[in-house]
Amino acid sequence: MFPEPQTRISQRALVVWRISGSISTLFVFLIGGGFITLGILFNWPLMIMVAIGIFMLVYAWLAVFFLPMMRWKRWRYEVREQEIELQRGVFIIKRTLIPMVRVQHVDTQQGPLLRKYGLSTVMISTAATVHEIPALEGVEAERLRQSISRLARVADEDV
Repeated sequence: MFPEPQTRISQRALVVWRISGSISTLFVFLIGGGFITLGILFNWPLMIMVAIGIFMLVYAWLAVFFLPMMRWKRWRYEVREQEIELQRGVFIIKRTLIPMVRVQHVDTQQGPLLRKYGLSTVMISTAATVHEIPALEGVEAERLRQSISRLARVADEDV
C-alpha cells in the first residue's frame, strides 16, 4: 500500500467546524425542545422525553467535539508533479488520486466563517467532478492554487 499523504489542513479548521456543529446543534435543540414541550403538554411517558434529551446531548457532543477532531485528523493531501492525492473520512477513509492532466481549473472559496478565521477552500475541477481541500490558510490556499494550475498546464502540454 502506498504511504498516506502528509500535508494537513489548518488546525483552525477545528474552530470553524465546531462553530458549524454548534449551529446545527442549536437547531436540534430547538426541535428537541419542541418535542419535550409537546411531551409535557400531552403527558407522554417520561422515558420518551429522557430519550430525546439524551439524543440531543449525544448529538451535541458528536457535532461539536468528536466529528470535527476526527475529520481534522484524517484530512490530508499531497500535490505531486503528476497527481493530487486527497485523504478524508471519519469512519470510512477515502483516498482519491486526481491526475494533473484531468485538472481543468482551480478556484479558492471562502464563506463567512472561513473568512473570519483567514481560511480558504481550494476547489479542483475536472471534467467529471469537483474536489475540494477545505480550510487552508489563505496564503497556503493561494500558493496551492497557483502551483496546481502551473502543474496542470505543464501536464497538459506534455500530452
